[in-house]
This record gives sequence, structure tokens and C-alpha cells, in this order.
Amino acid sequence: MDANELLKKVRQVEIKTRGLSQDIFAGEYHSAFKGRGVTFSEVREYQIGDEIRDIDWNVTARTSRPFVKVYEEERELTVVLLIDVSESGNFGAVGSVKRDFISEIAATLAFSAVQNKDKVGVIFFSDKVEKFIPPKKGRHHVLLIIRELLNLQPQSHGTDVGCALRFLSGAIKKRCATFVMSDFIDNHDYTSELTICSRKHDLTALQIYDKREVALPKVGLIKLQDAETGVTKWVNTSSKKVRNAYGKWWYEHQLRVGERFLKCGVERIAIATDEDYVKALMAMFKKRVRR
Repeated sequence: MDANELLKKVRQVEIKTRGLSQDIFAGEYHSAFKGRGVTFSEVREYQIGDEIRDIDWNVTARTSRPFVKVYEEERELTVVLLIDVSESGNFGAVGSVKRDFISEIAATLAFSAVQNKDKVGVIFFSDKVEKFIPPKKGRHHVLLIIRELLNLQPQSHGTDVGCALRFLSGAIKKRCATFVMSDFIDNHDYTSELTICSRKHDLTALQIYDKREVALPKVGLIKLQDAETGVTKWVNTSSKKVRNAYGKWWYEHQLRVGERFLKCGVERIAIATDEDYVKALMAMFKKRVRR
């Protein structure tokens, strides 16, 4: 798209998602994520009732008096968005195109972060890392992210979630809140990378899907194309056997994805492109507050 059209779309996304983050998400986001970590502040002399495990043995040895470490809540959070820009994201039959839907959710989360004076960064990935925007604060930084969300042209078509998770582990050293946004149609086994990242960072998986991916409609003989490989195939959707086989594939795919995230202790939220993502995110925030 040309520069004027891009600026217009950026503004439209900003108006909608900034309003959502101000009016709806600000309090819930703050409660769900702020103060979840602690950082070292200072040492002071031991007092009755202090935890033995907080004793600083090095200072205690030097002074011959017991000292304890004092911690305080982290006031600044880093939010990192891992965004799938593979070719399958350009599918849209019911509701929005998956990539547009992901972009809107990402923009809303980004504005929620900066309004709470947090840093936000983005890792765009296909079957490789397409672009990394390091975490920063401020509205102008979020507008940069939105421009990339709308205009980035990936070099690859496939999907490799593990590649993005490996990059996250190497690029972000400090613990951060991470949202992985993808349809998770990925033939790679990324269990190992997911396990490592979930121990280091606070991960949440947002699975975005189109309801036409759940079941084939009965519309006769149609030509289907795998967006990521380019392979085409004629499919007779009038055949109950064919429709059942596809439904079984989707069920088993969802089962594998769900089991993988459950095993790694990562919360997964599935949102269809014709659903209200606001309700899904609000429910997630409230659930985190109750934990």
C-alpha cells in the first residue's frame, strides 16, 4: 500500500485499539501483570521474623552480623509480542483475515503496555525471524509497531514457532510478559523451545483461527491450495468421508497443540476471527488476577 493509505490505516487502528486499551484494558492489564516480579533493592540487618533464606551470607561473613536482602516489586514490565506473519495468516473466510485480526489484538496489547509505562517489543516470524523491534516505551514506538503490522512483507511463507522462541531466549535476557500470536499450523516440534522459554518468561499463547478451518463446507468439488507450500489439490467436499477425515485432522491438530502447551505450563487461548477478542482477553486478565 502507498504511504497515504498506510498512514490512514495506522490512524484507524490507533483510534480503535487505543480506545479499547484506555477504556477497557488499563485496569485489568495492570492488575494481571504489574508487580508479578521482584528485584533486589538493598541489604539491612536481620530482624526477628525475617526469612532465613533471605540472609546475605557474604555481607554477614564480612560484618560478623546477620544481614538480609531486601526486594521490591518490579515497577517496569517488558512486553514482547511474537507475531506469526506466515502465509497461512492471509486466510479469511469467516470474520476478519487472520493476520488483520492478529494485528488488531497486538496493537491493543501494545497500547495497554505503553499506557502503563511499560516497554513493548515485537518479533515477527514465519519459518525464520523476519523482523525484531526491540522493546521501548511511548506512543510513537507503538505507531511504528502498527506500521510494521500492516505493511511488513515476509520473505518466507512457512511457520516455525520454535525459531521465534529461540530468538526470544537469546534477545531478551530480563523476564518479560510474552504473547505468542499464531494459528499454530506448524509441522515442527517446538516443545523444547517452549519449555525453555516458559521457565524464563511469562508466556501466553493466543491461537487465532478461522471457523472454515474447523470443518469443510459441503460445496462440491473445489480446488484448495496450501498457502505456505503452494501445493494445490482438488477436493470433493460432497463426500462425507472427505469431510470427516478433515474434521479428524483438525481435532487431532488441536489436541496436539493443547497438550503441548499444557505440558509446558503455558496458557493457550483460542479465538475465532469472527469472535469478540475483547471478551477473551478480559477473561484471561481476570483469571491471572485470581491466581
